[in-house]
Amino acid sequence: MAESYLLEMRDLEKEFPGVKALNKANLLLRKGTVHALMGENGAGKSTLMKCLFGIYEKDAGSIKIEGQETHFNNPKDALDHGVAMVHQELNQVLRRSVMENMWLGKFPGKGGFVDHKKMYQDTLNVFKRLEVNIDPKQIIGDLSVSQRQMVEIAKAVSYNAKILVLDEPTSSLTNEEVEHLFKIINKLRADGVGIIYISHKMEEILRISDDVTIMRDGQWVSTTPAKDLTTEQIINMMVGREMSDRFPPKTNKPGKVLMKVEGLTGKYMPTCIDVSFELREGEVLGVAGLVGSRRTELLETIFGVAHREKGKITLQGKEVYNHNSMEAIKNGFALLTEERRATGIIPLQSITFNAVISNLKAYRNKIGLLINKKMEDDTNWVIKSMNVKTPSTKTHIKSLSGGNQQKVIIGRWLLTKPTVLLLDEPTRGIDVGAKYEIYQLIDQLAAEGKGVMVVSSEMPELIGICDRILVMSNGHMAGILDVKEDLKGGMQEEIMRLAAKYI
Repeated sequence: MAESYLLEMRDLEKEFPGVKALNKANLLLRKGTVHALMGENGAGKSTLMKCLFGIYEKDAGSIKIEGQETHFNNPKDALDHGVAMVHQELNQVLRRSVMENMWLGKFPGKGGFVDHKKMYQDTLNVFKRLEVNIDPKQIIGDLSVSQRQMVEIAKAVSYNAKILVLDEPTSSLTNEEVEHLFKIINKLRADGVGIIYISHKMEEILRISDDVTIMRDGQWVSTTPAKDLTTEQIINMMVGREMSDRFPPKTNKPGKVLMKVEGLTGKYMPTCIDVSFELREGEVLGVAGLVGSRRTELLETIFGVAHREKGKITLQGKEVYNHNSMEAIKNGFALLTEERRATGIIPLQSITFNAVISNLKAYRNKIGLLINKKMEDDTNWVIKSMNVKTPSTKTHIKSLSGGNQQKVIIGRWLLTKPTVLLLDEPTRGIDVGAKYEIYQLIDQLAAEGKGVMVVSSEMPELIGICDRILVMSNGHMAGILDVKEDLKGGMQEEIMRLAAKYI
């Protein structure tokens, strides 16, 4: 007797101009299970889920829910039929309350008006079930990213979803918050909810999943019980080749002091406080710390997008003051921001536009007009050198996978020929193959004598690619560790000890 499935997606096809995003892709979800969906960026995971959720119209194939052929016209239609999705990039009305975001599109009414009392109580009921400790009346924009993500999960649960898609749900969470999320997932699984879990974190996949489906180049590769898989097997199936080492061999050799930061303090709270350190030529300096440690604020203050209260920055022996991003770029700085969709890409513009936007002066002729051929040539260089998967330079960047978007943004900054690169979570939400390519690029840039600062929430990443690691704690610099000398034994334990120093 054939096994019955909660969701059956069979032989799905979807084509965009110049690229076949799905080619007979399959996913079979059992009731009350967590089904991991894995693959490199551009493998077709997001496209498959968008076909399920009614965002894209499939070209061919079949979607069945509980044995019934299903077609959703839009995400609202999908939600009304018990299919919910929590996206990696949150879309919320930031200046409205938590409960208004929770019930947006389905406000409870009373006498022709919104019943705020019922909305408040209904929100509390959902939060109580999931053990979420957030005030329903709080403005959602004032919450941390992790809290906002919990609200999105609670919103999905409020629809009594029988199928829940979680896209990189732990990318912004601390270890403690990940444990809470897993507790919620286990509750939903016990209630019979089928969960599709998209993540690039191998340890999480093997821990929380029942089944694992792997995609490559828009095609189904395999579906296997998680208990029968190892990290190495998953990586090999994802990338279609052996990857013996997670990090490339280091070729950079740190030299003399390139940048000196003394007593740097931001003007407005929360910010960095009295931070001093040196960055050497050819060095990769990691920045570690817990959520709220002000790692991002440190980079933003150096780059000038966050105001400086006091402190001194010296680059190549000359004092610099970055009052804004334009001045920072002129002074040889580049900043890759943490939230690429919010502050990195211009989604409705082409890859060319996104690649050259930070360096437009280089493309002007004598009378100030832009030289299209030069822009096109440099964009092609970005695509080739960054190994960007795209049909053409004219493709809207929003249609690329997250990893390919990130590569375009890194290429954008390389076109400015920076001396110091500030990279905030450069591999967040990126698959293992694309990560390796970015690690190689970081090492190459350092080997060319540039100074590179890397903020990352992944300890193994920092230890694997950095020469030293600066640890932030509640805005303060808690210490700097040499990867070779100081982190031979309890690597992660020492970083965590420093990260908690000022809490």
